[in-house]
Amino acid sequence: MNLELRHLRVVCAIAETGSVTKAASTLGLAQPALTAQLQRIERTLGGPLFERDRRGARPTALGELVLARARVLLPAMKGLQDEAARLAGAGDAPRRYRFGGVNSPILGRLVHRLAAEQPQAQLTTYASWSVDELAQLVAGGRLDYALTGVCGDSTPSADYGLSWREVAVDPVMVLLPEIHPLSGRDEVALADLRHEQWVAAPGDGCFGDCFAAACARAGFTPRKVYEADVRGCIDLVDAGEAVALCQATFRPVAGLVTRRLVGAPLRWRLMLGWHPESPAARMADLVLETALAAYTDALAPHPAYLAWLLRNPAFGVRRPAAAWAGRGVRTA
Repeated sequence: MNLELRHLRVVCAIAETGSVTKAASTLGLAQPALTAQLQRIERTLGGPLFERDRRGARPTALGELVLARARVLLPAMKGLQDEAARLAGAGDAPRRYRFGGVNSPILGRLVHRLAAEQPQAQLTTYASWSVDELAQLVAGGRLDYALTGVCGDSTPSADYGLSWREVAVDPVMVLLPEIHPLSGRDEVALADLRHEQWVAAPGDGCFGDCFAAACARAGFTPRKVYEADVRGCIDLVDAGEAVALCQATFRPVAGLVTRRLVGAPLRWRLMLGWHPESPAARMADLVLETALAAYTDALAPHPAYLAWLLRNPAFGVRRPAAAWAGRGVRTA
């Protein structure tokens, strides 16, 4: 048997988890299959790589040697694959835009505008609940751009070397059924929702530290929080079982209303990210301008919110500027 990179990943997984059983779970393999694979690897290398007993698996001297080399080879190969993916298609091939989005309110309008302006362009989309997953895919050359959001003054992780620009800043709103006692108000105090149950979609959003901190400042701890997909969130609110946070440009739904929170205790910043050394970086300014236009399009069904934005210039669309200077966020 020839030793392959996948075999080195097996050895690393066993060493990192300290157990063949745990490594099998991590790798998505059956434990007997992983044990048999380890035995084949050990026969190829000429000796046992791990001492195994009831306390787990510990590398032998041979295992330590293999691990030392694997921990150099695997990242190097990953880096080679990522660089190759970023450079692929950098020539005169038809223009390509590969977008990833986290519950983005403007993805559809952005794609529509690009498709209308560049009919020959190749446009694809990818959905994920995780900002980190999208950043990894962009850094690895598998996506060109990430449309994500961050709560408050937080910033996307700098671990992936992406450039990030603000598209817009919106106050986070609350989604209520029309029959809710507070639905007649233009604004609702967060403290007035202290007895409510809440529902949130999975993934990165304001239902982490930001929401808990805002509730604490309002003098309460939120009651039960359901988790559901977007359709499930709407159904739970419509049934009167829960209320939800939502973006200001949330598409109107019959029987539900969105209301601003008094004092805008939560803010959602819509971000566009790309890798500064990728072919996509050359088109980043164009994509950013198109994203800004798509956000403006998204305001059309919300005349009341648009009027509020005119009175509150700290919110709304962000034109390219030095807004990120000094914030520790890489900009193109």
